[in-house]
Parts: sequence; structure tokens; C-alpha cells
Amino acid sequence: MITGPQCKAARTLIELSRERLSSFSGIEIGIIELFERKLDTPDDTVLATLQKALEDAGAVFIAENGGGIGVRLKFTRSEAKRISALEAEGGIVAYDDVP
Repeated sequence: MITGPQCKAARTLIELSRERLSSFSGIEIGIIELFERKLDTPDDTVLATLQKALEDAGAVFIAENGGGIGVRLKFTRSEAKRISALEAEGGIVAYDDVP
């Protein structure tokens, strides 16, 4: 599960306000704020919902791998634009297996 600092870092990377994250995830702003400030830890369902919303918006969470936990962007803005253009060209419909 993600940590409060990871949640805040992910929001910053993808330029998403707490209000927008709340809207996307259905989680109250106050819960998000307390979590990010390390004043409270929501239950696992709330954490999974926040993580999914952030991942859907373009964040990738990095698990402990000897160097510490972290977060990064799934794609740069230019990559996202190119992918969007390619997806609009048509062709065979298939599942996108994007890590």
C-alpha cells in the first residue's frame, strides 16, 4: 500500500489537486489531507482506491527495492500525446498491456 508522502508526491508529479483527487477517487479531501500529513492512516480499501485513482491519472508507485519506496510518472506529456495520436488512428482493437 502507498504511504502519505507517496500520495502527495504522486499528486505533485501528475499536477493533481487534493480536490481533483477527491473527485476522481470518491475519498473525502480531509481524509486525503490527514493521510498525506501522516496524521492518520485510512483503511486498506481507501488506500487501494487512492492508489488506483493516482495510477489511472499517470503515477507509478515503486515498491521497496533496496533503494526505498517511490513514485514516478508513467509517461511524459509528449509520450502521452503520441500514444493518444496513435490510438486515434484505428486498427485492430486489443488490450493495452502497459506497465
